[in-house]
Amino acid sequence: MIRLNNQKVNISHFPDGTLLLKEIVDAADKNAPLVIKWNFENNEELLAVYFLAKHIRAAGFSNLILDMPYIPNARQDRVKNPEDVFTLKYFAELINSLSFTEVRVFDAHSNVSLALIDRVKQYTPQKYIERVIAAIEQDTGKKPLMFYPDEGAGKRYSGMIPLPYCFGIKTRDWSSGEIKGLSVAGETDWIAGSDVLIVDDICSYGGTFLHAAKALSELGAANIDLFVSHCESSVFQGKLYECDKVRQIYTTDSIFREQGNERIKVFALED
Repeated sequence: MIRLNNQKVNISHFPDGTLLLKEIVDAADKNAPLVIKWNFENNEELLAVYFLAKHIRAAGFSNLILDMPYIPNARQDRVKNPEDVFTLKYFAELINSLSFTEVRVFDAHSNVSLALIDRVKQYTPQKYIERVIAAIEQDTGKKPLMFYPDEGAGKRYSGMIPLPYCFGIKTRDWSSGEIKGLSVAGETDWIAGSDVLIVDDICSYGGTFLHAAKALSELGAANIDLFVSHCESSVFQGKLYECDKVRQIYTTDSIFREQGNERIKVFALED
């Protein structure tokens, strides 16, 4: 979904399937900030953002901001083989070609994205994680033990949330990318009898979190909840959604669209 200064941009098509867009700018001041808000749904939207930004620039507006909570192609942040296409790099080059005054992103998957995108400003999920912690504390009377599925997540989030934590060490099949297992390190003596909150940035099918929940349960965790900044709709196709070891899944509306789902609580991102 694309919005321009909070007005939805309707994406239509000509009979041949190409894009048909209508300009909806209503501002007399050419220096006034215009914000393109892009909540990613599909790759075609990238072309719409490109056309829209070029049109706005041609109309003489100089202060154009891209608010892009989820960074498409963020997973392809490195190449391991000659045949691998570095899509994130080329995506960033296209975004940079539009010379946005600022590009706002939410909880980027890695620092590679932040390094490749010009004039990027990242906002963190700290306040949403704190809301989850408060909900758990209200329900159980105590704050949860934090769990980060890998050391990278531990470094990213432990500075935001000053609570004891453990982290996972994944066993991965690098040829397929599949997670084969996960062991727990850190403050493991705290796990038995504790409520645990797993925190990470992206969930697709949820395999990592299934392994984490299994390992934490075996170590005696009482209740396990999960917060992910970006939850893809593919979560419904994985086993995590039906897993009874994870009590509640929390996420934001960066890319998750379904509302009213009791299993998944969605926070609306605030500007």
